Amino acid sequence: MTWLPLGALVATQVAYPLVRDRAPLVVATVLLGFTASVGHAGRRHAGRLVVVTALGGLLVEVVGVHTGVPFGRYHYSGALGPRVLGVPLVVPLAWTWMAWPAWLASGVLARRPAARIGLAGLGLAAWDLFLDPQMVAEGYWHWDHPHPALPGVPGVPLTNYLGWLVVATLMMAALPRERADTPMRALYLWTYGSSVLAHAVFLHLPGSAAWGALGMGLVAVPLAVRWCSGS
Repeated sequence: MTWLPLGALVATQVAYPLVRDRAPLVVATVLLGFTASVGHAGRRHAGRLVVVTALGGLLVEVVGVHTGVPFGRYHYSGALGPRVLGVPLVVPLAWTWMAWPAWLASGVLARRPAARIGLAGLGLAAWDLFLDPQMVAEGYWHWDHPHPALPGVPGVPLTNYLGWLVVATLMMAALPRERADTPMRALYLWTYGSSVLAHAVFLHLPGSAAWGALGMGLVAVPLAVRWCSGS
């Protein structure tokens, strides 16, 4: 069942650079990714995954929008659909979508709990090196004080990435101990590879392509090597 929403997600993402009104595809992609991850987690873990990442993510986003902690001051536009306390409902579902494959991928690379939690937090937070610049460029949210920023990636402050790293790591510490199988490895690696390609070629965001390739590659590249080696 996981392969069906994963295949639909890939098809939706392929269409993203080809259309003008991309907000519906953003929402559809997140919903498909959420479905894939929650469906894969199954009855044993789906409830815990949703509580930690979706509800927890919503709480963090609400605090962030209204206080600036821990990401910095930012505001969402109305393009991504219904909002609760200033946060589009689809946004915390994106945390769930990528938290689960990042968590499972880290289990392939690290055996000790502390190392796995740290690696998984990095694996999720590094995704934002792609996500935030892309969404800011589309006008889906904006930062009140976007400096200092990464070289080549204007509009997104460093505090955002640091906040993501802290929150993502805390989330990972609360997830159940499972290891990745083929669909979740594929989801994580597809997200990495397609993001590098899209940003570099189709979205004309070379800065985020480079930083995302480096940051998320710290998890994705070893995962790909391990997978190719048959372990």
